[in-house]
Amino acid sequence: MKYALLIPLVTCVFVGNVYSQERIYRCGNEYTNTLPNDKTKNCKLMAGGNITVFKGTRPIASAPVRAAAPSGGQRVDAGDQKARDSDVRQILESELKKAQARQVELLKEYNNGEPEKQGGEARNYQKYLDRVAELKASLARNESDIAGIRREIARLGQTAASSAAK
Repeated sequence: MKYALLIPLVTCVFVGNVYSQERIYRCGNEYTNTLPNDKTKNCKLMAGGNITVFKGTRPIASAPVRAAAPSGGQRVDAGDQKARDSDVRQILESELKKAQARQVELLKEYNNGEPEKQGGEARNYQKYLDRVAELKASLARNESDIAGIRREIARLGQTAASSAAK
């Protein structure tokens, strides 16, 4: 008696699923469930299970890629190059000053590995340890930034010296 309602319900689900399968036609690279009127498309009925078709995306038309300039390409005037080099040097020196000022601030806040506790850090020691580790990482990162800027300034000085020797 328990299964008296369950059996017809299950059969309806399966029978409905079978009837929901429509005929699928393949017309070249296109799939459709309606048969086209003209026979010139050479549509064929697809036999078998379910067919899933995903439409691809079209590539975005991008600007044409310019070819790299030949090695003997345009030369920059010596005066223009010196102006550019001096601009680069000024920018690098200002970045170095900013990084050094930041380093001083970080060292002051770091306080030799024992920064002052803030807010809830008195009750939550893990927060304090996390902040100390974050400060230490910031110091290391800032030191590497300063070293990189100094290398760039030194490299710029070498290129200026080598171009003057020519």
